[in-house]
Amino acid sequence: MNLINYAGFFAGILTSGAAIPQVLQTYRTKHARDISMWQLILLDLGMLLWLIYGLSINDLPLILANLFSIVCYTALIAMKLRYAKREAPAPLELTD
Repeated sequence: MNLINYAGFFAGILTSGAAIPQVLQTYRTKHARDISMWQLILLDLGMLLWLIYGLSINDLPLILANLFSIVCYTALIAMKLRYAKREAPAPLELTD
């Protein structure tokens, strides 16, 4: 492995690891109302395309970083959908 590959692995660790605090925070608090669903979906789709590209050129740092990120952001999407049911406001009750 050369210096460029190490730089790729380090970049992948930093950018992929950036998702971990949000995943942990969302899991702990059990709410994701402030997270944009569109951002999560677009990030996941973009990372899927990077993964396909990495596979096509056989670039291990690119493949591993995007696989890990896809797992993290897909988990956030799942938590957002799951916790959205809990966060729905209660219906208003009309009293006399």
